[in-house]
Amino acid sequence: MLSAGLPQGTVPKLERPGPLRERVYEALLELITTRALQPGQHLVESELAGHLGVSRQPVREALQRLNTDGWVDLRPAQGAFVHEPTEEEADQLLSVRTLLEAEAARLAAANATAAGVEELSALCDRGEQAVREDAVDLAVATNAEFHAKVMELAGNTVLAGLAEQVGRRVRWYYTPVARQRGKRSWVEHRELIDAISRQDGQRATEIMRAHTEHTRRSYHEREGAK
Repeated sequence: MLSAGLPQGTVPKLERPGPLRERVYEALLELITTRALQPGQHLVESELAGHLGVSRQPVREALQRLNTDGWVDLRPAQGAFVHEPTEEEADQLLSVRTLLEAEAARLAAANATAAGVEELSALCDRGEQAVREDAVDLAVATNAEFHAKVMELAGNTVLAGLAEQVGRRVRWYYTPVARQRGKRSWVEHRELIDAISRQDGQRATEIMRAHTEHTRRSYHEREGAK
């Protein structure tokens, strides 16, 4: 087992084809963003290689890339550790997210089709069910899908590209507050769907801005926050 352990079934299977180092990178990044590997956790190359069924070389290469991307800290004479985000880092990223997603909501209200609105509603149904069942991982994944769908309906590829760059980090920060946000988050999603369906861009912008701000505040107020 890894130094701090991993829940049963959390280690993803590496699919072929594709460069091995890329697949190892994606597998480790998924474990980090879902917090199966916790911030501050020591990452031992040999243990990771054993879990993933690969040699140590692609793991070493993946850890170096994760370090460059800010997900892992490589400490001389100590090894690799999952990065521990500061409150300032989280605040900056979640503030940028608010700007991107508020604009996406405005554009979605102008461009969304009836079919698109139905897709948002279906995702909301799934998210609400996940909350009722206390299925946190599913709620987090569905939340990410919902916001990605709003971005898609916005119809702006540049905006979508920028949002994709911060999307995984948003998921990383959202996971520890998903239960805290719980049902209220999906109530806000329903309000957003209503505004989009009525093509009320101003209201959609206001709802999304408040929605993302609630998540930002929840992160700073979470249990264990410094």
